[in-house]
Amino acid sequence: MAFKHSTLPMWLQDGISGALRSTITLPLSMGLRPAVGVGRGAGRLFATLPFNKRHIRRAVQNLDIAYPDWSPERKREMAIASYEHLMQLGVELAYTPRLVNHDGWSRQVRLGDVSGALTSLLRGEPCILVTGHCGNWELVGYTVSMLGFPMQAVYRPLDLKPLDNWVRESRQKRGLTLVSKFGAVRELPEGLQRGVPAGLVADQNGGDYGVFVPFFGRLTSTYKSIGILAMQFNATVICGMARRLKPGERADGTNTIAMIGPTPNDDSRDGMNYVIELVDQFGPSDWESQPDRLYYITARYRRSIEKMVRRSPEQYLWMHRIWRSRPPHERKDRDFPAALQEKIRALPWMTEPDLQAIIARSDEDRRMIREKEDHGFRIAGQ
Repeated sequence: MAFKHSTLPMWLQDGISGALRSTITLPLSMGLRPAVGVGRGAGRLFATLPFNKRHIRRAVQNLDIAYPDWSPERKREMAIASYEHLMQLGVELAYTPRLVNHDGWSRQVRLGDVSGALTSLLRGEPCILVTGHCGNWELVGYTVSMLGFPMQAVYRPLDLKPLDNWVRESRQKRGLTLVSKFGAVRELPEGLQRGVPAGLVADQNGGDYGVFVPFFGRLTSTYKSIGILAMQFNATVICGMARRLKPGERADGTNTIAMIGPTPNDDSRDGMNYVIELVDQFGPSDWESQPDRLYYITARYRRSIEKMVRRSPEQYLWMHRIWRSRPPHERKDRDFPAALQEKIRALPWMTEPDLQAIIARSDEDRRMIREKEDHGFRIAGQ
Protein backbone atom coordinates (compact mmCIF):
# COMPACT_ATOMS: atom_id res chain seq x y z
CA MET A 1 0.00 0.00 0.00
CA ALA A 2 1.48 3.32 -1.08
CA PHE A 3 1.42 6.41 1.10
CA LYS A 4 -0.23 9.55 -0.28
CA HIS A 5 1.03 12.95 0.82
CA SER A 6 -1.31 15.85 1.42
CA THR A 7 -3.32 16.98 -1.61
CA LEU A 8 -2.84 20.64 -0.67
CA PRO A 9 -1.16 22.80 -3.36
CA MET A 10 2.60 22.67 -3.06
CA TRP A 11 2.88 26.42 -2.42
CA LEU A 12 0.60 26.01 0.59
CA GLN A 13 2.51 22.97 1.81
CA ASP A 14 5.75 24.96 1.56
CA GLY A 15 4.24 27.77 3.61
CA ILE A 16 2.88 25.48 6.34
CA SER A 17 6.12 23.50 6.48
CA GLY A 18 8.16 26.67 6.78
CA ALA A 19 5.95 27.93 9.60
CA LEU A 20 6.25 24.62 11.46
CA ARG A 21 10.03 24.59 11.06
CA SER A 22 10.25 28.14 12.33
CA THR A 23 8.50 27.13 15.57
CA ILE A 24 11.50 24.94 16.36
CA THR A 25 13.60 28.09 16.79
CA LEU A 26 11.62 29.01 19.92
CA PRO A 27 12.90 26.18 22.16
CA LEU A 28 16.32 26.45 20.52
CA SER A 29 16.52 30.11 21.47
CA MET A 30 15.58 29.39 25.10
CA GLY A 31 18.27 26.86 25.89
CA LEU A 32 17.66 23.19 26.59
CA ARG A 33 16.93 23.26 30.32
CA PRO A 34 14.47 26.18 30.24
CA ALA A 35 12.79 24.74 27.14
CA VAL A 36 12.42 21.34 28.82
CA GLY A 37 10.83 23.02 31.84
CA VAL A 38 8.34 24.86 29.64
CA GLY A 39 7.66 21.69 27.65
CA ARG A 40 6.94 19.60 30.72
CA GLY A 41 4.67 22.29 32.12
CA ALA A 42 2.80 22.46 28.82
CA GLY A 43 2.46 18.67 28.85
CA ARG A 44 0.93 18.68 32.33
CA LEU A 45 -1.44 21.51 31.39
CA PHE A 46 -2.52 19.79 28.17
CA ALA A 47 -3.10 16.49 29.98
CA THR A 48 -5.50 18.11 32.46
CA LEU A 49 -7.55 20.17 29.98
CA PRO A 50 -11.23 19.15 29.71
CA PHE A 51 -11.07 18.12 26.04
CA ASN A 52 -8.34 15.59 26.87
CA LYS A 53 -10.39 13.66 29.44
CA ARG A 54 -10.94 10.74 27.08
CA HIS A 55 -7.22 10.19 26.50
CA ILE A 56 -6.38 10.50 30.19
CA ARG A 57 -9.12 8.01 30.97
CA ARG A 58 -7.67 5.61 28.41
CA ALA A 59 -4.18 6.01 29.87
CA VAL A 60 -5.50 5.26 33.36
CA GLN A 61 -7.37 2.22 32.05
CA ASN A 62 -4.17 0.95 30.45
CA LEU A 63 -2.35 1.47 33.73
CA ASP A 64 -5.13 -0.47 35.48
CA ILE A 65 -4.08 -3.47 33.40
CA ALA A 66 -0.32 -3.00 33.72
CA TYR A 67 -0.21 -2.01 37.40
CA PRO A 68 -3.42 -3.25 39.07
CA ASP A 69 -1.97 -2.76 42.57
CA TRP A 70 -1.34 0.96 42.13
CA SER A 71 -3.68 3.47 43.74
CA PRO A 72 -6.01 5.52 41.50
CA GLU A 73 -4.04 8.65 42.39
CA ARG A 74 -0.75 7.10 41.32
CA LYS A 75 -2.21 5.88 38.04
CA ARG A 76 -3.59 9.31 37.20
CA GLU A 77 -0.28 10.98 38.07
CA MET A 78 1.55 8.48 35.86
CA ALA A 79 -0.86 9.22 33.00
CA ILE A 80 -0.09 12.94 33.33
CA ALA A 81 3.65 12.20 33.56
CA SER A 82 3.34 10.45 30.20
CA TYR A 83 2.27 13.75 28.64
CA GLU A 84 5.09 15.58 30.37
CA HIS A 85 7.51 13.07 28.88
CA LEU A 86 5.96 13.47 25.41
CA MET A 87 6.37 17.25 25.46
CA GLN A 88 9.93 16.99 26.78
CA LEU A 89 10.64 14.52 24.01
CA GLY A 90 9.45 17.08 21.45
CA VAL A 91 11.90 19.64 22.84
CA GLU A 92 14.74 17.11 22.83
CA LEU A 93 14.02 16.16 19.23
CA ALA A 94 14.44 19.80 18.25
CA TYR A 95 17.87 19.77 19.90
CA THR A 96 18.97 16.36 18.64
CA PRO A 97 20.63 17.50 15.36
CA ARG A 98 22.52 20.18 17.30
CA LEU A 99 23.65 18.06 20.26
CA VAL A 100 23.87 14.51 18.95
CA ASN A 101 26.66 14.84 16.42
CA HIS A 102 30.05 13.25 15.91
CA ASP A 103 31.73 15.67 18.31
CA GLY A 104 29.20 15.89 21.11
CA TRP A 105 27.00 12.81 21.20
CA SER A 106 28.91 11.18 24.09
CA ARG A 107 28.02 14.14 26.33
CA GLN A 108 24.32 13.48 25.73
CA VAL A 109 24.07 9.70 25.55
CA ARG A 110 25.81 7.07 27.63
CA LEU A 111 26.22 3.49 26.56
CA GLY A 112 25.28 0.80 29.04
CA ASP A 113 26.60 -2.73 28.63
CA VAL A 114 25.84 -3.06 24.92
CA SER A 115 28.97 -5.04 24.01
CA GLY A 116 26.95 -8.00 22.71
CA ALA A 117 24.99 -5.79 20.34
CA LEU A 118 28.12 -3.99 19.13
CA THR A 119 29.80 -7.34 18.43
CA SER A 120 26.91 -8.40 16.19
CA LEU A 121 26.94 -5.05 14.38
CA LEU A 122 30.71 -5.17 13.86
CA ARG A 123 30.48 -8.62 12.34
CA GLY A 124 28.10 -7.25 9.74
CA GLU A 125 25.55 -9.98 10.37
CA PRO A 126 21.87 -9.21 9.74
CA CYS A 127 20.52 -7.35 12.77
CA ILE A 128 17.06 -6.09 13.66
CA LEU A 129 16.96 -3.41 16.36
CA VAL A 130 13.69 -3.30 18.28
CA THR A 131 12.43 -0.67 20.69
CA GLY A 132 9.06 0.67 21.81
CA HIS A 133 7.37 4.01 22.39
CA CYS A 134 9.27 4.37 25.64
CA GLY A 135 12.18 6.64 26.38
CA ASN A 136 13.53 8.37 23.27
CA TRP A 137 13.13 5.92 20.40
CA GLU A 138 14.56 8.42 17.89
CA LEU A 139 17.78 8.60 19.86
CA VAL A 140 18.48 4.87 19.46
CA GLY A 141 18.90 5.16 15.69
CA TYR A 142 20.84 8.41 15.99
CA THR A 143 23.30 6.86 18.42
CA VAL A 144 23.84 3.74 16.31
CA SER A 145 24.63 5.95 13.32
CA MET A 146 26.97 8.10 15.43
CA LEU A 147 28.90 4.93 16.29
CA GLY A 148 29.59 4.51 12.59
CA PHE A 149 26.94 1.97 11.59
CA PRO A 150 24.69 2.95 8.68
CA MET A 151 21.14 2.19 9.70
CA GLN A 152 17.66 2.05 8.21
CA ALA A 153 14.74 2.98 10.44
CA VAL A 154 11.07 2.48 9.67
CA TYR A 155 8.85 5.55 10.05
CA ARG A 156 5.49 6.91 8.96
CA PRO A 157 5.95 9.63 6.30
CA LEU A 158 4.67 13.09 7.21
CA ASP A 159 1.63 14.34 5.31
CA LEU A 160 3.37 17.54 4.18
CA LYS A 161 5.90 16.53 1.56
CA PRO A 162 8.34 19.47 2.09
CA LEU A 163 8.42 18.77 5.83
CA ASP A 164 8.87 15.05 5.19
CA ASN A 165 11.76 15.74 2.81
CA TRP A 166 13.45 17.95 5.42
CA VAL A 167 13.16 15.27 8.11
CA ARG A 168 14.55 12.57 5.82
CA GLU A 169 17.47 14.72 4.66
CA SER A 170 18.41 15.83 8.18
CA ARG A 171 18.45 12.22 9.38
CA GLN A 172 20.39 11.00 6.36
CA LYS A 173 23.19 13.49 7.09
CA ARG A 174 23.82 11.47 10.25
CA GLY A 175 23.87 8.12 8.43
CA LEU A 176 20.28 7.23 9.32
CA THR A 177 18.10 6.24 6.36
CA LEU A 178 14.36 6.53 6.95
CA VAL A 179 12.27 3.83 5.31
CA SER A 180 8.56 4.43 4.82
CA LYS A 181 6.43 1.86 6.65
CA PHE A 182 4.48 1.58 3.39
CA GLY A 183 7.57 0.40 1.49
CA ALA A 184 9.36 -1.45 4.29
CA VAL A 185 8.45 -4.91 3.01
CA ARG A 186 10.57 -4.22 -0.08
CA GLU A 187 13.34 -1.97 1.25
CA LEU A 188 14.22 -3.61 4.59
CA PRO A 189 15.22 -6.98 3.07
CA GLU A 190 17.45 -5.22 0.55
CA GLY A 191 19.24 -3.39 3.36
CA LEU A 192 19.57 -6.49 5.54
CA GLN A 193 21.19 -8.33 2.64
CA ARG A 194 23.83 -5.56 2.53
CA GLY A 195 24.42 -5.84 6.27
CA VAL A 196 22.58 -2.61 7.14
CA PRO A 197 20.71 -3.06 10.45
CA ALA A 198 16.99 -2.34 10.50
CA GLY A 199 15.43 -0.38 13.36
CA LEU A 200 11.75 -0.61 14.26
CA VAL A 201 9.47 0.79 16.95
CA ALA A 202 7.57 -2.43 17.47
CA ASP A 203 4.79 -1.86 19.98
CA GLN A 204 2.10 -0.62 17.57
CA ASN A 205 -1.19 -2.47 17.40
CA GLY A 206 -0.99 -5.21 14.77
CA GLY A 207 -4.71 -5.29 13.94
CA ASP A 208 -7.16 -8.16 14.02
CA TYR A 209 -4.81 -10.43 12.06
CA GLY A 210 -1.63 -9.83 14.04
CA VAL A 211 0.09 -12.28 16.38
CA PHE A 212 -1.57 -12.14 19.81
CA VAL A 213 1.11 -12.43 22.48
CA PRO A 214 1.18 -11.53 26.19
CA PHE A 215 1.93 -7.94 27.19
CA PHE A 216 1.50 -7.08 30.86
CA GLY A 217 -0.54 -10.25 31.27
CA ARG A 218 -3.04 -9.46 28.50
CA LEU A 219 -3.04 -10.58 24.88
CA THR A 220 -2.06 -7.82 22.49
CA SER A 221 -1.89 -7.78 18.70
CA THR A 222 1.65 -7.52 17.31
CA TYR A 223 2.93 -7.32 13.73
CA LYS A 224 4.29 -10.48 12.13
CA SER A 225 6.83 -8.68 9.97
CA ILE A 226 9.73 -8.60 12.47
CA GLY A 227 9.53 -12.33 13.14
CA ILE A 228 9.25 -13.12 9.45
CA LEU A 229 12.29 -10.94 8.63
CA ALA A 230 14.29 -12.50 11.46
CA MET A 231 13.58 -16.03 10.20
CA GLN A 232 14.15 -15.10 6.56
CA PHE A 233 17.64 -13.67 7.21
CA ASN A 234 18.58 -15.62 10.35
CA ALA A 235 18.94 -12.20 11.91
CA THR A 236 19.99 -11.27 15.43
CA VAL A 237 17.18 -9.43 17.22
CA ILE A 238 18.53 -6.69 19.49
CA CYS A 239 16.04 -5.15 21.94
CA GLY A 240 17.01 -1.92 23.64
CA MET A 241 15.97 1.58 24.56
CA ALA A 242 17.25 5.09 25.16
CA ARG A 243 16.12 5.81 28.73
CA ARG A 244 16.24 9.28 30.22
CA LEU A 245 18.08 9.20 33.52
CA LYS A 246 16.45 10.68 36.58
CA PRO A 247 18.23 13.53 38.39
CA GLY A 248 21.20 12.03 40.24
CA GLU A 249 20.77 8.60 38.67
CA ARG A 250 23.80 6.94 37.12
CA ALA A 251 23.83 4.93 33.93
CA ASP A 252 23.09 1.56 35.55
CA GLY A 253 20.36 2.87 37.84
CA THR A 254 22.60 2.78 40.94
CA ASN A 255 25.38 4.92 42.36
CA THR A 256 27.97 3.45 40.00
CA ILE A 257 28.55 3.86 36.29
CA ALA A 258 28.38 0.87 33.97
CA MET A 259 29.13 2.15 30.52
CA ILE A 260 31.28 1.86 27.43
CA GLY A 261 33.21 4.79 26.01
CA PRO A 262 34.19 8.17 27.45
CA THR A 263 32.76 9.41 30.73
CA PRO A 264 30.48 12.40 30.08
CA ASN A 265 31.80 15.78 31.09
CA ASP A 266 30.38 17.59 34.10
CA ASP A 267 28.27 19.75 31.81
CA SER A 268 26.30 16.67 30.72
CA ARG A 269 23.84 17.45 33.49
CA ASP A 270 22.67 20.31 31.24
CA GLY A 271 22.29 17.95 28.30
CA MET A 272 19.78 15.30 27.36
CA ASN A 273 21.17 12.74 29.84
CA TYR A 274 20.16 9.40 28.30
CA VAL A 275 21.56 5.91 28.56
CA ILE A 276 21.29 3.28 25.82
CA GLU A 277 20.35 0.00 27.49
CA LEU A 278 20.40 -3.48 25.97
CA VAL A 279 17.37 -5.37 27.30
CA ASP A 280 17.60 -8.61 25.31
CA GLN A 281 19.43 -10.12 22.35
CA PHE A 282 18.63 -13.41 20.64
CA GLY A 283 19.02 -15.20 17.35
CA PRO A 284 18.35 -18.39 15.39
CA SER A 285 19.91 -20.64 18.01
CA ASP A 286 17.20 -19.47 20.43
CA TRP A 287 14.18 -20.08 18.24
CA GLU A 288 15.15 -22.95 15.95
CA SER A 289 13.98 -25.56 18.47
CA GLN A 290 10.71 -23.78 19.29
CA PRO A 291 7.42 -25.39 18.16
CA ASP A 292 6.19 -22.08 16.71
CA ARG A 293 9.16 -19.92 15.76
CA LEU A 294 7.17 -16.88 14.68
CA TYR A 295 5.18 -16.86 17.91
CA TYR A 296 8.34 -17.25 20.00
CA ILE A 297 10.17 -14.35 18.31
CA THR A 298 7.15 -12.06 18.54
CA ALA A 299 6.43 -12.93 22.17
CA ARG A 300 10.07 -12.52 23.16
CA TYR A 301 10.56 -9.04 21.77
CA ARG A 302 7.17 -7.97 23.17
CA ARG A 303 8.36 -9.22 26.55
CA SER A 304 11.49 -7.10 26.11
CA ILE A 305 9.39 -4.00 25.43
CA GLU A 306 7.46 -4.71 28.62
CA LYS A 307 10.77 -4.80 30.49
CA MET A 308 11.67 -1.42 28.96
CA VAL A 309 8.40 0.09 30.12
CA ARG A 310 8.78 -1.28 33.64
CA ARG A 311 12.19 0.39 33.96
CA SER A 312 10.68 3.85 33.50
CA PRO A 313 6.87 3.71 33.18
CA GLU A 314 6.65 7.51 33.20
CA GLN A 315 8.47 7.47 29.84
CA TYR A 316 5.84 5.37 28.06
CA LEU A 317 2.94 6.67 25.95
CA TRP A 318 0.09 5.21 27.99
CA MET A 319 -2.53 7.16 26.04
CA HIS A 320 -2.11 4.86 23.02
CA ARG A 321 -4.71 2.19 22.32
CA ILE A 322 -2.34 -0.58 23.32
CA TRP A 323 -4.87 -3.41 23.56
CA ARG A 324 -7.33 -2.17 20.92
CA SER A 325 -7.53 -5.29 18.73
CA ARG A 326 -8.80 -8.47 20.31
CA PRO A 327 -8.07 -12.08 19.29
CA PRO A 328 -10.64 -14.00 17.18
CA HIS A 329 -11.84 -16.22 20.02
CA GLU A 330 -12.81 -13.18 22.09
CA ARG A 331 -14.58 -11.46 19.21
CA LYS A 332 -16.43 -14.65 18.29
CA ASP A 333 -17.31 -15.46 21.93
CA ARG A 334 -15.45 -18.76 22.01
CA ASP A 335 -13.37 -20.52 24.64
CA PHE A 336 -9.65 -19.84 24.85
CA PRO A 337 -8.15 -22.03 22.06
CA ALA A 338 -6.13 -25.02 23.22
CA ALA A 339 -3.58 -24.38 20.45
CA LEU A 340 -2.97 -20.84 21.70
CA GLN A 341 -2.62 -22.13 25.25
CA GLU A 342 0.12 -24.50 24.11
CA LYS A 343 1.95 -21.74 22.23
CA ILE A 344 2.02 -19.60 25.35
CA ARG A 345 2.88 -22.52 27.63
CA ALA A 346 5.85 -23.39 25.38
CA LEU A 347 7.48 -19.99 25.98
CA PRO A 348 10.52 -20.75 28.18
CA TRP A 349 9.82 -17.90 30.62
CA MET A 350 6.11 -18.68 31.03
CA THR A 351 4.82 -20.13 34.29
CA GLU A 352 1.53 -21.95 34.73
CA PRO A 353 0.10 -19.28 37.10
CA ASP A 354 0.99 -16.60 34.55
CA LEU A 355 -0.70 -18.59 31.79
CA GLN A 356 -3.86 -19.05 33.85
CA ALA A 357 -3.92 -15.31 34.58
CA ILE A 358 -3.70 -14.57 30.84
CA ILE A 359 -6.59 -16.97 30.17
CA ALA A 360 -8.67 -15.41 32.94
CA ARG A 361 -8.02 -11.93 31.56
CA SER A 362 -9.00 -13.10 28.08
CA ASP A 363 -12.24 -14.60 29.42
CA GLU A 364 -13.01 -11.26 31.04
CA ASP A 365 -12.33 -9.41 27.77
CA ARG A 366 -14.57 -11.86 25.93
CA ARG A 367 -17.38 -11.24 28.44
CA MET A 368 -17.00 -7.47 28.11
CA ILE A 369 -17.19 -7.69 24.30
CA ARG A 370 -20.36 -9.77 24.54
CA GLU A 371 -21.97 -7.36 27.02
CA LYS A 372 -21.09 -4.39 24.82
CA GLU A 373 -22.65 -6.07 21.80
CA ASP A 374 -25.77 -7.01 23.79
CA HIS A 375 -26.05 -3.44 25.01
CA GLY A 376 -25.77 -2.21 21.41
CA PHE A 377 -28.55 -4.55 20.28
CA ARG A 378 -30.78 -3.33 23.10
CA ILE A 379 -30.18 0.31 22.17
CA ALA A 380 -30.85 -0.44 18.50
CA GLY A 381 -34.11 -2.20 19.38
CA GLN A 382 -35.54 0.70 21.39
